Amino acid sequence: MQGIAKAVLITIIVSILFLMFINLAMFFPWYMTLVVNTFNVSQMAASDNYLKDTYYYDTLHKLQDAPIFREKWEDIEIIVETSDGRPARGVNNETYYIDEPDYAKPYRQRGETITVTISAVYPLFVTLWGTRYEREITVSFSMKTTGLKHYKDLDYNLG
Repeated sequence: MQGIAKAVLITIIVSILFLMFINLAMFFPWYMTLVVNTFNVSQMAASDNYLKDTYYYDTLHKLQDAPIFREKWEDIEIIVETSDGRPARGVNNETYYIDEPDYAKPYRQRGETITVTISAVYPLFVTLWGTRYEREITVSFSMKTTGLKHYKDLDYNLG
């Protein structure tokens, strides 16, 4: 009897480990999707020195509609910041900010660093005998880029 109990226990443990491995195998494409989208957003932010709302919402909706992010779509965040920690997201037309003071503008001058971070929640789960056991893992990927556009309404300092 003791041998049968050990065999059943080992079978259960191996099954759980197998299900966890399959779940972790799905993590790689999920994370790579996060990385690729972070790179794409950083390139859009670099071209204008800030992220326009159109690009922000297009990327956010694209990620939320992706089947791989469908379970935790409400936890996806796109954060774009300037080198001094201010938000670097704004309206599509940069002429909107011409009369604003420099600190209120979402963009900085060419050569300034912009940090793009996309974070999401990966649902690690196993279903055993009809009961779902789940652990949410918050994962983010961050990338720094440099603004390329020169703005005439900002001071141009080389140092």
